[in-house]
Amino acid sequence: MKSLAKSRIRAAAAAAATVALGCTALAVVPSSASAAGGPLAVQYRTSASGSTADQSEPWLKVRNTGSAAVQLSTVKVRYYFKGEAAGDAYRFACSWAVKGCANITGTFGTPASPTATADRYLEIGFTAGAGSLAPGADTGDMQLRFYRSSWQPLLQSDDYSFDGSRTAYGDWSKVTAQLGGATVWGEAPGGNGPTDPTDPTDPTDPPEGAPTLFDDFNYSSHSDPAIAAHGWSVRSNSGGPGVPGATWAPENVTFATQSGNSVMNLATSTAGSGESTKQTEILTQSMKFRNGTYAARVKFNDAPVSGPDGDHLVQTFFTINDLKAPMADDYAEYDFEYLPNGGWGESGNILYTTSWETYRPDPWEAVNAHTESRQSYAGWHDLVVTIDNSAITYYIDGRLFGTHGAAYLPERGMSINFNQWLIDLAGQTSTTPRSYDQQVDYVLHVKDQVLTPAQVNARVSAYRAAGTTFQDTVPAG
Repeated sequence: MKSLAKSRIRAAAAAAATVALGCTALAVVPSSASAAGGPLAVQYRTSASGSTADQSEPWLKVRNTGSAAVQLSTVKVRYYFKGEAAGDAYRFACSWAVKGCANITGTFGTPASPTATADRYLEIGFTAGAGSLAPGADTGDMQLRFYRSSWQPLLQSDDYSFDGSRTAYGDWSKVTAQLGGATVWGEAPGGNGPTDPTDPTDPTDPPEGAPTLFDDFNYSSHSDPAIAAHGWSVRSNSGGPGVPGATWAPENVTFATQSGNSVMNLATSTAGSGESTKQTEILTQSMKFRNGTYAARVKFNDAPVSGPDGDHLVQTFFTINDLKAPMADDYAEYDFEYLPNGGWGESGNILYTTSWETYRPDPWEAVNAHTESRQSYAGWHDLVVTIDNSAITYYIDGRLFGTHGAAYLPERGMSINFNQWLIDLAGQTSTTPRSYDQQVDYVLHVKDQVLTPAQVNARVSAYRAAGTTFQDTVPAG
């Protein structure tokens, strides 16, 4: 990333809890299920009971009625309502939740078959930080709300899921719940069943002919001419992010075979001064990547290969374009950033995913959304981020990690990047040399197609079975 990275996550933590979202989301798979007998139930009440209100307040609880634990990251809850005007934009907010508002996401969508009482829905999701529900347990209060971005009044009495008489929690079948993509609770508005053939997010395989970049990083060294021929640049120019005076060392990008696959290694080293610090980065020369699926298998490391531990290290996989002017609205950036030793005010392991709309370097101002998890991520991980016309969705090892709304969608193409660098030299003040590794197995981008993590794995396996180590059919521009 750029020189702004040193402070920007701190700004992300201060971003507003509400997210501006339009109502042009792609239809998702609304379906119907019996309100009894499934593994989940949804309870509903409202604290804004009037037929007209400044904001709608659907307070919800999700209860595990089955016999096995349920990971909340696999659960989606939908509240259906009638929009006030065509093209009207809404904002979602979490006022308070037992599970923590940081672990609850809210996005807006349009049913495949809008009805007189439901041409919008609010979809509630959960990050990995929400944990799981044991049999018989519930999420506790989720005090949620949404409102028009203009703050004009909204009419609730014509909303499918609204009932002003429900001022105490009780089971409510007009709110649906999905578990792993299958509806297991509630009754969706008419015409939105699971067999709707027009739903573009049905779990079918994407067309094999979709423009794709795949690279197994099967190269001999950083100077292999195939690297540039395949559209990559191994960074050697100076500049941020990182420690002032550090250099970017292309010779520290190396390749080796592990378990039959070629693996790229990014080595970053320091002896406690800017002049001794060598950082690493590889990026695509072209900014031609926009909507679709991005995936990589990355090995994060908590400890150095040699020398004392403790440096404020950042290990990454991200996409980015250039900021043409302060607060330019066509800037975009989508990050996986792992800090094994903390930094940016954190004292321990933390993984961030961050979606950027724009920023101003001086004085600092940022417009972004982020999701975080404070735990060790040492080892190999499958990282997937998908971008469609409604949201940016992050997955780690096949599990939903975070969803960021339409306000952060890209307006133009980006490059694909991996880098490893030091935020500062405050984490470890020793002058003893030390070195850290970050490894990358492969990278995949499928243009304009949203793949599930399972589909990503199947696609990569197919490339490897065919002996394909590189393919780039993504058009320029």
